[in-house]
Amino acid sequence: QVQLVESGGGLVQPGGSLRLSCAASGSIFSINAMGWYRQAPGKQRELVAAITSGGSTNYADSVKGRFTISRDNAKNTVYLQMNSLKPEDTAVYYCNADLKQYGSSWYKDYWGQGTQVTVSS
Repeated sequence: QVQLVESGGGLVQPGGSLRLSCAASGSIFSINAMGWYRQAPGKQRELVAAITSGGSTNYADSVKGRFTISRDNAKNTVYLQMNSLKPEDTAVYYCNADLKQYGSSWYKDYWGQGTQVTVSS
């Protein structure tokens, strides 16, 4: 079995910072891309940022220059440093990993349980 466990969410004032972490564990052979998505109430889930195993990154336009995604391949962990937070960043943030388990022939998407980020004064 594979688990993605997120941490680091919470309540922060506008302009503040938070750092999210997501650790993948279990019978993992290899991980391709890892990423962060978010879903605000009444809205569809959207990509925030993604990073390949080689370190190439991709960001939503709304977070460019404010958020930074990174990963530690040795720990199967992905991070999201969020600076200059705005009220519109309020959402549940989900970790995603495209990975292959031992004994499997293909890669599959896995999701974390989500962590709430609230930006409010």
